[in-house]
Amino acid sequence: MFGELSGKSLFDALPDALNDSGYWGVATATALNLVARGRIVPSVTEDGRDTWRIGPLDHADELHLRQLAAHGDYDELRAFLDAVADVLPRGGAEGPFAAAEPCHVPELKPWADEQIKLSLRIETTDDLRFRAIVQVRGITDPYPQDVRGSGRELDAIRAIGRATWPPLQRLLDQAALTDDEVTELLGTDIEVHWPKNLATSLSAKAVIGEASGKFKANDLLEFNWQLALGDEELTDAEMDVIAEASRPVVKLRDQWVLVDPKLKQKARQQLSPITAVQAVTAALTGTAVVDGEHVDVAPHSLTTAITTVPEIPAPAGLQATLRDYQLHGLRWLAHMLDLGLGACLADDMGLGKTITLIALHLHRRQEPALVVCPASLLGNWEREIHRFAPGTRVTRYHGPQRTLADDGVVLTTYGTMRLDAEALRNHEWGMVVADEAQHIKNPHSGTAKALRSIPAGARVALSGTPVENSLSELWSILDWTTPGLLGTHRAFRTRWPEPDDTLAKVVKPFLLRRRKSDPGVAPELPAKTETDLPVSLTTEQAALYEALTREILDQIAGSDGIARRGLVLKLLTGLKQICNHPSHYLGHATLQGTSGKLDLLDELLDTIVAEDGSALIFTQYVGMARLLEQHIKQPTRFLHGGTPVPQREQMVDDFQQGRAPVFLLSLKAAGTGLNLTRADHVIHFDRWWNPAVEDQATDRAYRIGQTQPVQVHKLVTEGTVEERIAALLQDKRDLADAVLHGGEAAFTELTDAELAELVQLRSL
Repeated sequence: MFGELSGKSLFDALPDALNDSGYWGVATATALNLVARGRIVPSVTEDGRDTWRIGPLDHADELHLRQLAAHGDYDELRAFLDAVADVLPRGGAEGPFAAAEPCHVPELKPWADEQIKLSLRIETTDDLRFRAIVQVRGITDPYPQDVRGSGRELDAIRAIGRATWPPLQRLLDQAALTDDEVTELLGTDIEVHWPKNLATSLSAKAVIGEASGKFKANDLLEFNWQLALGDEELTDAEMDVIAEASRPVVKLRDQWVLVDPKLKQKARQQLSPITAVQAVTAALTGTAVVDGEHVDVAPHSLTTAITTVPEIPAPAGLQATLRDYQLHGLRWLAHMLDLGLGACLADDMGLGKTITLIALHLHRRQEPALVVCPASLLGNWEREIHRFAPGTRVTRYHGPQRTLADDGVVLTTYGTMRLDAEALRNHEWGMVVADEAQHIKNPHSGTAKALRSIPAGARVALSGTPVENSLSELWSILDWTTPGLLGTHRAFRTRWPEPDDTLAKVVKPFLLRRRKSDPGVAPELPAKTETDLPVSLTTEQAALYEALTREILDQIAGSDGIARRGLVLKLLTGLKQICNHPSHYLGHATLQGTSGKLDLLDELLDTIVAEDGSALIFTQYVGMARLLEQHIKQPTRFLHGGTPVPQREQMVDDFQQGRAPVFLLSLKAAGTGLNLTRADHVIHFDRWWNPAVEDQATDRAYRIGQTQPVQVHKLVTEGTVEERIAALLQDKRDLADAVLHGGEAAFTELTDAELAELVQLRSL
């Protein structure tokens, strides 16, 4: 039972509520888990009797106890755990010490309070037999001392032996150790001081074999153990000596070497071959998981091969001069695809990912290439290919009459790709490109599954924000470009619940990310100024805001679970709509009443148009956008998710040519891909509460080709939930991360008091 519990957390699936029997059942299992892991220490009670207590506890153990104690009393829980810890060692021993009664040892209380630590000093005889001397020291003592004396002090040491390693009882009277006991000792947590003439530096690493020919992602490579003595690798013959040894010591290179039984097992164990992609992950991180164990992996030439990007010229057919960072992007992509690996180009929006991919297509000359993109970008891709690669055939696979081409570039949308997945996967593709690859960030979606089903000689993802909400999105994109790189989704979440250095080492060669602010990337871009513009609620808005807050908070107070979360989201949505305009919240077909935001928008647009400027207006609500479209008096275009592709392209052209100075856009439909560099003003009418999404929208204007300074205006109603969340996103990055990972849903976990503090209207 202890072996099954050892090392596992009992709190991974702790229910939200436990009845009394369930609580004590979990408490009992917790006590057994801690004892099995050796989390017990000797102590003396207040009345001077020897006892055992739970400890020492690491941070995770302490956190788990606090979680369990939330269903009861912490002090009562600790007393129960200590009682179990005291009973098990006394009742579990054999021989004369079985069921030993506590001894009265008041003189040992200062020693016990000091948390005595036990260790063994090992000596060897001339014929290489082992003797052990039991030692103890207080945590504050610099050196351990040999145990001497008898009586009750000896009884206390024997109690330590009964709870840790049974031979310790005998070692107090007889110092000799058998070979089997030495082997057992290597598997315990007891601190051991080995003799200096015995080498203990034997170690093992997993070694990846070399590729037989040119590296390809689906190759199988050998994967085996390599033992080393210090820094020197052992020969196969020496590893055979270790595997066949009958004692826990062997003689290697004129010295006696202590052999851990786990290393002995590895000396004879043959590991299964691994795929080249798995080898890449292991080589880059220096670690691998073998039979559930994290093991070190020896350095491999794969790391250099992947990270060394050869120089290639821009293709002759490209009618453009690539910037230095774009040329590096081309070389990097070509190198990764030549290795049989995929890649994600994750440059900021507007840095020219499209032209880089066109150059890559001309360089590879492996046709046809399939580009999957949002419907709004079909026209942009077609124009860019005709402009930069004249002579390259471009086919739109979209609309009622669609036919697949056998050469050039085929453009399709995610929707069409999902509908026609069978036809597309039966076609031979030299390369498949997923533009705005965040469309496949959910690996379980129909879109992601359809794209995964299309075979290709090379896969490239393009995304300005490869991680919008969680690490799982990164997994989904990279597992499409290079299947198996990050393991299964389950294994990925287990190994990397949070980003760390090892994940960065794996991802870095496969994801190229440059920002506009990076030195030398886009020095010609003009300045961008972002400003929060506070506006007051009108009397009508304030009345609606307070009424809705009172009504929903009262309902939330008596709810829980899914119903509560639904009410919280209803409250937040309603308040944001009221902050926009009363008619938005009330569902009116036309604007009725007043709004501080609308008044400020009118002032902004009057000034912008009077100065011959142009503006993009983003809102996350199509309903609000329809109301604004009716209200704005300047020539305006309105793009949303239902706008047909030809109309989208005409709207973009009208705006870019100056025929309409105002472009009203639904954030979801137009937050990515579009090139709207005529705009020198971007207005966020309402807040998405996700900085990455808002930045993408702003980058419709702030991108390569922009020659004017860009002013970004974020409208925020004072004293409301909008203002407080805007401040949190600006000042408290920990909560900002929570919002980024969960959007509005992150706020459903707030307590009633915290939620009330967030949403209640404050007087100015």
